[in-house]
Amino acid sequence: MGIYAVTGGSSGIGAKTVEFLRAEGHQVYNIDLNNGDISANLAEPEGRTLVIDELHKLCPNGLDGLVCCAGVSNSCGNLKLIISLNYFGSVRLAEGLEDLLQMRHGACVLVSSNTISQGAARMDIVNLLNNRMDEDRVLNLMDQLDDQKDAHAMYVASKYAVARWMRRVSAQWASQGARINAIAPGNVETAMTAKLTDRERVAVMALPIPTLYGQNKLMDPADIASSITFLVSQQAHGVNGIILFCDGGTDALLNSEKVY
Repeated sequence: MGIYAVTGGSSGIGAKTVEFLRAEGHQVYNIDLNNGDISANLAEPEGRTLVIDELHKLCPNGLDGLVCCAGVSNSCGNLKLIISLNYFGSVRLAEGLEDLLQMRHGACVLVSSNTISQGAARMDIVNLLNNRMDEDRVLNLMDQLDDQKDAHAMYVASKYAVARWMRRVSAQWASQGARINAIAPGNVETAMTAKLTDRERVAVMALPIPTLYGQNKLMDPADIASSITFLVSQQAHGVNGIILFCDGGTDALLNSEKVY
């Protein structure tokens, strides 16, 4: 059986991913701010370093998989947290654990969002993130923005940048023996969506999910976790550098003319 690490594994999509991987008999380290096998704040560089160092001690012979689920939605109202956790918390951790994945020809799955195809991302911020601008400088730019008005654009930018970073490094990773992909969920019933205001929930529910047509509900975390479990497994050995939209067909509905 394999050895896996999952960030944000105490709730939502991350918890279901941990559950599914453990049900298959794998050893899984849950990395979370609270109640994790490794507890750390991935929004801070020190927290990421702690996790990278700890996993190198615990898994000296490598990792079979890394799943980066930890993140926050725009409803948190904290632009710096959105950028530092959603983007840097995933990318820096993946970079720091790439060598462990190479040892066992493992795979990494990053969590993006189906909003990346809907045109709301601040591409200037995406470009800064993907061109390796210093984290502190990017976060300082958030002081010039409005925590409420700009939260959605920053959320989408963080998820867009994650997906594009993955695409850029995927060939290099594969040449060294490790695969990397991203999953783009739609709206899911999680602790984050439970915090939506009534107005925000009306807006969320207005975005159709074809597979749930007429049911007045969001996707289940298990829908996303099962796809992640596949991508991070050896069954997906031929899959590298893709962004898998797992949203019940929402993206296909909104972008039916796009095939790539």
